[in-house]
Amino acid sequence: MNMPNIIFFIIAIVAIFIIGKIFAWPLKVLLNLIVNGIAGGILLWLINLVGGNFGLVIPINAITALIAGILGIPGVLFLIILNYLR
Repeated sequence: MNMPNIIFFIIAIVAIFIIGKIFAWPLKVLLNLIVNGIAGGILLWLINLVGGNFGLVIPINAITALIAGILGIPGVLFLIILNYLR
């Protein structure tokens, strides 16, 4: 192997590594949204299940599901606070 082939090989390996990193970032964000959405949905369901006995009911609609899905557990806590403020 001559020197230009070795340099090209090294550049190709670095380029593949950089492209892999670029595509991994959105995947992490998507995975984080999925985990937050599942945790928020389960927590909303549990709050309605248990809180119904105490008068704490958060209606599950598009807005509350979106807040709980994007923000996760802090979003559900925000919804509880908003429920007490109204």
